[in-house]
Amino acid sequence: MSAILRDMSLDVIVVGGGHAGIEAALAAARAGARVCMVTFERAGIGRMSCNPAIGGVAKGQIVREIDALGGAMGRLIDATGIQFRMLNRSKGAAVISPRAQADKDAYQKAAQALCEGTDGLTIVEGEAVELLVSGTAIAGIRLADGRQLHAPRVVLTTGTFLGGLLHYGEEKISGGRAGEKAAVGLSGQLRALGFRLGRLKTGTPPRLARESIDLSALQQQPGDEPAEPFSYMTGKLAVQQVPCWVTHTNTATHAVILENMARSPLYSGQIVGIGPRYCPSIEDKVKRFADKTSHHVFLEPETRDGDTIYPNGISTSMPRDVQDALVRTMRGLEQARIVKYGYAVEYDFVPPTQIDASMQTKLLRGLYLAGQINGTTGYEEAAAQGLMAGLNAARTLDSREPVVLRRDQAYIGVLIDDLTTRGTDEPYRMFTSLAEYRLRLRSDNADRRLTPLAGQLGIIEPARSRRLQAKLADYARAETLLISERVDGKRLFDWLRTPQFEWSTVLSRLPALSALDPEALQTLEIDARYAGYVEREDAEIARLHELEAVSVPRNLRYEDMTNLRKEAREKLAALQPLTLGQAARIPGIGPGDVSVLRVYLKTGVGVPVHG
Repeated sequence: MSAILRDMSLDVIVVGGGHAGIEAALAAARAGARVCMVTFERAGIGRMSCNPAIGGVAKGQIVREIDALGGAMGRLIDATGIQFRMLNRSKGAAVISPRAQADKDAYQKAAQALCEGTDGLTIVEGEAVELLVSGTAIAGIRLADGRQLHAPRVVLTTGTFLGGLLHYGEEKISGGRAGEKAAVGLSGQLRALGFRLGRLKTGTPPRLARESIDLSALQQQPGDEPAEPFSYMTGKLAVQQVPCWVTHTNTATHAVILENMARSPLYSGQIVGIGPRYCPSIEDKVKRFADKTSHHVFLEPETRDGDTIYPNGISTSMPRDVQDALVRTMRGLEQARIVKYGYAVEYDFVPPTQIDASMQTKLLRGLYLAGQINGTTGYEEAAAQGLMAGLNAARTLDSREPVVLRRDQAYIGVLIDDLTTRGTDEPYRMFTSLAEYRLRLRSDNADRRLTPLAGQLGIIEPARSRRLQAKLADYARAETLLISERVDGKRLFDWLRTPQFEWSTVLSRLPALSALDPEALQTLEIDARYAGYVEREDAEIARLHELEAVSVPRNLRYEDMTNLRKEAREKLAALQPLTLGQAARIPGIGPGDVSVLRVYLKTGVGVPVHG
């Protein structure tokens, strides 16, 4: 292997084989780079260390966007999913989101096979312990065994492994996840290079033996029929789905937790990292929501044929004996046997205002960060960052402009802009409410929004472009029919803005529609129903584009702009926004500050740049 590494000519090194690392390595390879993925073990690529599920509210939209850009996550879950559901069907098109349970073992094997079979991608087992630096630029990495890999671009996707520490009650174990060691060498070096680091926490529930659960006592939760795929390239999804089940915590569960709260590392002061606000541990739920006597717990199979159940809703770091007791207070779980105990993991992260919108660090040229190292939580958020980091790492090799998605263009754009402009001091999770233009950023139209861009960038296969063109052609045919057909003097297209007007009425008037692509018809129906709202969004987007079109030079001497408020000068200097639009989104920057900055930029007076 040492000889292979010495002779290897690399463009991009990706550190980590999780969901961010997979998409980063594949995206860089699709963009033509020679890529090396460094991971502790080849067999760990794509491992689902927490919930074996992909998608969910807003997260499902992200997966569709990853797929529209040629990424892998959508195809992997379509190939290995065991239950598919479309969430929020009754709540409006903007929040409808796909979600699927995965066979986690099958997903992991499929991800590994995809990486191993990708041209231009080499996998190396080892631990990255040092960044090789030349001046202010990255030059490669050194592995724990002394081997060196040299490349002008490095993408760090370290997940929860950076300084990882596992907590089982009072017991503390160094590790990135159960049974795997932590990455301990990089945190100190990042600090020495001038990066600020913080500490976050996440957790996982115990896993239960299926044969020990009385499933007959529980409510069954089936998948949707027919199942809808994630990938636009999958077509019809033929899958034998497996059910999940629902149980609940109760007053006895909460009593066990409260009696042992002093043994919880969350409340004893043992854990210092900040946990996810929207996915708290069960002890945190019981403490914070003391008025609630019950919480849902979803029992989800981890594999199609295996015996392990994931009890979604009781993430915990309580001691093992307490976990045994609290689980057995719940209906159907009276005899449940824990096969793997839950734990919390603390890890280091790099507050993400230290990267720019291309995912490159501001301090070290050629170093990119993606995933939980940027303070996010979730497979989907990590994969989206990885795709953009890998793509931009490859594109900038020959001085091509990096790809930056706008907030009105993709949830991925919202995610990255939130991280790089606003930062986070707690694990960031995507929600539809974070997107101002969510009527445009729907799960049904991600291909229409992003696949043309991917085609221009040359990172998708021709079949995907042909598939989209056929869909758009059917959309145009259907739209023409709806505009030309009238009922009581009013176009069918306009009738769809009336809530009580059914799509079945359209089909009865225009039977020719039945021969067209159902996905195209679904998108057209939604576009017609929400046309008025989208027009209002368009006006807001136009104002956004006006601000985004005004570039802001790097390294302005904001401290010399005396007409700006002191707080504004400090925040602008700290973040160094690249556009007036980004400046306007910095917390604490008001419309008046933006107007003053615009005058400075327009006149060129008083805007000296640091040398």
